[in-house]
Amino acid sequence: MGEACGEERGELLRRPYTRTEFNRRLTAVLALATLISAFGSSFQYGYNVAVINSPAPFMQQFYNTTYVERYGQPMEENFLTLLWSLSVSMYPLGGFFGSLMVAPLVNKLGRKGTLLFNNVFSIVPAVMMGVSEIAKSYEIVIVARFIVGICAGLSSNVVPMYLGELAPKNLRGALGIIPQLFITIGILCAQVLGIRHILGNSTGWTLMLGLTGIPAVLELLLLPFFPESPRYMLIQRGDEETAQRALQRLRGWEDVEEELSEMRLEDQSEKAEGRLSVLNLLSQPSLRWQLVSIVVMNMGQQLSGVNAIYYYADSIYASAGVKQNDIQYVTVGTGAVNVFMTIAAVFIVEASGRRLLLLIGFGICCTACVLLTAALSLQNSVFWMPYISIICVIIYVVGPIPYVVTTEMFRQSARPAAFMVAGSVHWLSNFTVGLVFPFMERGLGPYSFIIFSIICLLTLVYIWLVVPETKSKTFLEICQMFASRNNVEIKLGDGDLPLKEKGPRATAL
Repeated sequence: MGEACGEERGELLRRPYTRTEFNRRLTAVLALATLISAFGSSFQYGYNVAVINSPAPFMQQFYNTTYVERYGQPMEENFLTLLWSLSVSMYPLGGFFGSLMVAPLVNKLGRKGTLLFNNVFSIVPAVMMGVSEIAKSYEIVIVARFIVGICAGLSSNVVPMYLGELAPKNLRGALGIIPQLFITIGILCAQVLGIRHILGNSTGWTLMLGLTGIPAVLELLLLPFFPESPRYMLIQRGDEETAQRALQRLRGWEDVEEELSEMRLEDQSEKAEGRLSVLNLLSQPSLRWQLVSIVVMNMGQQLSGVNAIYYYADSIYASAGVKQNDIQYVTVGTGAVNVFMTIAAVFIVEASGRRLLLLIGFGICCTACVLLTAALSLQNSVFWMPYISIICVIIYVVGPIPYVVTTEMFRQSARPAAFMVAGSVHWLSNFTVGLVFPFMERGLGPYSFIIFSIICLLTLVYIWLVVPETKSKTFLEICQMFASRNNVEIKLGDGDLPLKEKGPRATAL
């Protein structure tokens, strides 16, 4: 793969770039495709992260009432805690299984086709959760949370992949953050609907859970009118004519030959290498540090504990001394700040770069965790400490966003397998936090967040030492940037482009 990367880069260096390669604009087709796919899929991810936080007391009351009707006695407290932890953690567990489906589905159905198929995993559980109270079954809620988690696991990987392949390189970072923006909007919508006098009450929680099917229906109706990924059509389907038409619609002009030429060069090497499976990806020396990097960043993002805030926000604010009637409004304020900061990140990521954004994100999380621990520990002795706790939580949710870098670090043949690995790590870590945090909070109290701060610090150090800046780089240029760290030397010249691996695997090419 390193050799192919070097050859392609050499070809690109020997020809002039046109102005359009560096100054492509956001067209209506590209903007609408971005908004529809992000709203239809990423919005649901965020919505389902936060949707069970506010109605948690009423849902647990339903669990207990159902148990009493069945067995004639109330649930034990530990069993109720376990059932509730399962209700929360089945969602990320479903996400893990959804991420395992990414590679086979995107290779078989395409990026857009997978997003359309994925809506089955949203509409079915939406109906299940909507009728759970009528059916008097808390098991339906738990199973539905698992199924809608599959939807989230697919969408959280496929939407960034789809948009990364639709976007020109000068817009790839900004569009890559749009899914994260819609995740935060979904979280905020769930928090607003969760206000007691709206739907976060004993009569409205089933409707609140069932609303997740609406974005799925809209995506099913609208997304078919927009193009499939041109890179997928040309490189994996061999359909250059469809790829050209898609590019012309996305770019807003007829002359797309420059981009097509870059794709053809990549296609030539892809044919020699074949499509990479996860096992192939794990054994590729030229992709070793890219793979380690996405594992570390996705694990760090989830084990930073940021989703614990959304899953258990009300109990965390109660621990911080916030009055019961005020908790729901503070939670909404947290979501609003998160949306605002993600909108800011859309502009920062192209102005300052991906690496800086990741460093700032993990640095903020690390600092906020330490301060939150101190504030929670001192809240009973210092009257203004609860306010510091609220500020720390609001700052805490401004977390890092690794999706853009995951798209950019891998080329077409490796990208589905890479997203499958990244998604699996992401959701397993998310599942761990969702399942374990209630017990951590009970056992360690405020010191739970010290563990999260250590994880954030270690991830920050890794990014500082290893992860390069990928802003405004082509996929081929990023491949070259990792060559030396992967112990692969790529020499570019006017004639042959020799490549050799250092060490015992060295070969002369």
